Amino acid sequence: MDMLEKLKILTDAAKYDVACTSSGVDRAARPGALGTAAACGICHSFAADGRCISLLKILQTNICVYDCQYCVNRRSNDLPRTVFTPEEVAELTIQFYRRNYIEGLFLSSAILKSPDYTMELMLRTLDLVRHKYNFNGYIHVKAIPGASQELVYASGLLADRMSANIELPSEESLNRLAPDKSKQAILTPMRLLRDTIVRTKNELTLYRHAPAFVPAGQSTQVIVGATPESDNKIITLAENLYKKYSLKRVFYSAFRPVPGRNALPTARPPLLREHRLYQADWLLRFYGFEANEIFNDADENLDLNMDPKCRWAIRNLEKFPVEITTAEYLTLLRVPGIGTRSAQRIMSARRVSQLNFELLKKMGIVLKRAKYFITCGGKMYEKIIARPEILDMKLSENKIGEGWQQVSLFDDA
Repeated sequence: MDMLEKLKILTDAAKYDVACTSSGVDRAARPGALGTAAACGICHSFAADGRCISLLKILQTNICVYDCQYCVNRRSNDLPRTVFTPEEVAELTIQFYRRNYIEGLFLSSAILKSPDYTMELMLRTLDLVRHKYNFNGYIHVKAIPGASQELVYASGLLADRMSANIELPSEESLNRLAPDKSKQAILTPMRLLRDTIVRTKNELTLYRHAPAFVPAGQSTQVIVGATPESDNKIITLAENLYKKYSLKRVFYSAFRPVPGRNALPTARPPLLREHRLYQADWLLRFYGFEANEIFNDADENLDLNMDPKCRWAIRNLEKFPVEITTAEYLTLLRVPGIGTRSAQRIMSARRVSQLNFELLKKMGIVLKRAKYFITCGGKMYEKIIARPEILDMKLSENKIGEGWQQVSLFDDA
């Protein structure tokens, strides 16, 4: 099999691994080294689904000893199989970089022979890219569940970010759909990454030239819709992962039906559900919300018709309206239509000038949502009775029927 055919197979198989679109780490150019890493990411390449990315996203191999029912690369699936040698991946990365196609590498893999064998292949790849080719750009690599701590640690010294995918929202679902894996095998590398990141950060404060370990932190991925867990269960899991393992990001990936698997749903979950989970996740990470605030006892799933911040505000109308000219920063963040940047702009602007709705609009506040929940100088943007049924009608984003489905660029022809 030639290199181009391998590339087609293993880049296509990698599209189900969700990767960061920004690196989260800054690293300047060094004499004699190739590339840099920019925290915001530099996007000038396109993935198969149309997203602009800066990473060569690839699997080391799609040959797998595991038979996870939800995975396209499971050993029982009939599809073309191949494997890249470390030398081939390293050469591809450098050639793509020199052609200005990419700024970095996202390397994942199915499990070839054993977790240790696979992790060692990936470690050799990273070693070649970093040391033989002196590549200074961004690298994101998968920590293989069940691999030895020594191999994971050695990979973390060469990578900017690592991810250990938890994949399913509960241990029960993992045991049912992926019996070859265990909760402990997934959490062990996450603990190692967390503890080593903290230790090496402390070492860097004492020794300037101490080795950096995964400077952009760790992330994970959860598959949504393959199992019956509710959105509440998924977001609560994400909240616990952020608190316990200091994750930088939890990614959510909508399940794609697998033919011939009776244990799995036959219909794909709406991609809008994935979008709502990302919005709820954003509330956890940047807006000071907790999972038990986002949901109520009556509904365990997020409203597809309305973003979770608006839904929370309607359920808590006693906290509104918020007076823009006096409210604290954390209170402003609770207002639909006000983000972190616009809240900071409000805090700065009101020290030196008198605010009005026109000025708020120029600051980036989304008044079509915020106007129902704020006053400015004691006045509302427009007179409206703030009742749940009225706000439900005003703030609904979509009219979703039984057969509604968001368009996907992955849909089969």
